[in-house]
Amino acid sequence: MIGGLAGKAIIPVAVTVTGFVIVCCILLYSVMKVDMTANAERQATVLAGTVVKSTRYAMLQSDDENLRDIIANISSQQGVEHVRIFNKKGLIEFSSDQTEIKSFVDKKTAGCIGCHSGPVPTASLGEMEQARQFVNAKGRAVIAITAPIYNEPDCYNAACHFHPPGQKVLGTLDIGLSRHPLQQSLATMRGRMLIFSLMVLVLTVGGVSALLVRSIFGPMRMIKKFCDAVCQGDCKHGLPPFDGQMEELSDSVQKVAGELKKSRIALQEAEVRLSALSGHEADPKNAPTNNEAGRPTEDPRTGNRHGD
Repeated sequence: MIGGLAGKAIIPVAVTVTGFVIVCCILLYSVMKVDMTANAERQATVLAGTVVKSTRYAMLQSDDENLRDIIANISSQQGVEHVRIFNKKGLIEFSSDQTEIKSFVDKKTAGCIGCHSGPVPTASLGEMEQARQFVNAKGRAVIAITAPIYNEPDCYNAACHFHPPGQKVLGTLDIGLSRHPLQQSLATMRGRMLIFSLMVLVLTVGGVSALLVRSIFGPMRMIKKFCDAVCQGDCKHGLPPFDGQMEELSDSVQKVAGELKKSRIALQEAEVRLSALSGHEADPKNAPTNNEAGRPTEDPRTGNRHGD
């Protein structure tokens, strides 16, 4: 009985704690995933701005060879999937992939649609609007940043350049970074959260079980043994003191056991008296005589009957 009661008490607690921990972990993981992804995109945006500033001098000098070397060096770094620069019309002029040079980019792709969604292209985008995520032709997850190259005073005032001051955007830098480090970090976080959830579940269920055993199941087991002993006639041993409502239950059970003991003693005394009375009536020496039976007797001196 105690085992079944323990299961009924512990299983709902375990299920409730498990559900609560799972929901909390899912919510926490979702929030942390969004934050980590946004941080990765922000870092990629900063990197794109650094690349634009690094190539600025070569662009001012129209040094195509230097630009190619810069792009080649950047694309050789671990985690960099592609680097390319295309002009306002979408013609790729410099790229880490030599096969796509002098080809046009698709303005309907995720990196271009942000500026070319309307009839007039947008001149600027926010940091998060510059980022996009996709799977490239090699099957790798990529975070790509599209950073516009603006026409600054140093550009349209340079003697070697022909861009008019009214042209705000000269071209675009597109740099793609591998999402593998981010995915690996998320996988590590998932594993740790799973271990944490299991630890919380084990500790919670173990703590609740220990508390129930100490406060409820232990006293109930002792009360059950006491009741079994009382049913068998053993009323010599009492119950130890308990705490709270278990003490009230213990007092009630002991009162019932005391009343049962008194009733049993009274019943035994009644049985003894009944046995004694039955034995007294069954003894021949105690059988009633004729006179005791009410029969008339005769006086031997006068011959008269008494009792007639």
